[in-house]
Amino acid sequence: MKQIISLVIVLLIVSCQSTAQKKEKKAVFKITKTDTEWKQILTPLQYRVLRKADTEPPFSSPLNKVYTKGVFVCAACNTPLFKSKHKFDSGTGWPSFDREIKDNVVFSTDNDLGYTRIEEHCAGCGGHLGHVFDDGPKETTGKRHCINGAALKFIPEN
Repeated sequence: MKQIISLVIVLLIVSCQSTAQKKEKKAVFKITKTDTEWKQILTPLQYRVLRKADTEPPFSSPLNKVYTKGVFVCAACNTPLFKSKHKFDSGTGWPSFDREIKDNVVFSTDNDLGYTRIEEHCAGCGGHLGHVFDDGPKETTGKRHCINGAALKFIPEN
């Protein structure tokens, strides 16, 4: 009887090890630093947003209304992320873009609020940028990349 119970327990443990329950592997990025190193180069707000996936208050970023020609880069590692020509006013209070610079932004799933969202990260350092939604301009991509201004620096053209 003890052997049967032991066999049942082993089978239950093995059956609970499905791939659906395994955590996603943590991505490896070209630029890595310790928390101490990130804190030395980022402001406290940039650190909370980029390294701890915090969200800045809406309408708080001076970059929200910047439409000058140029490129928005990662505030942590200067990877080019978004072009100003793809920026639009979403009315949400965060800088919004209808597309990213290909291969410079990576995506993951985020279930922190109890539902699934697509989270965006800098492909260079893995910093949290924001989320992408399907309620952007229909005449272009239909996407709204809702990005924390604290995660960005703006480099004007020329």
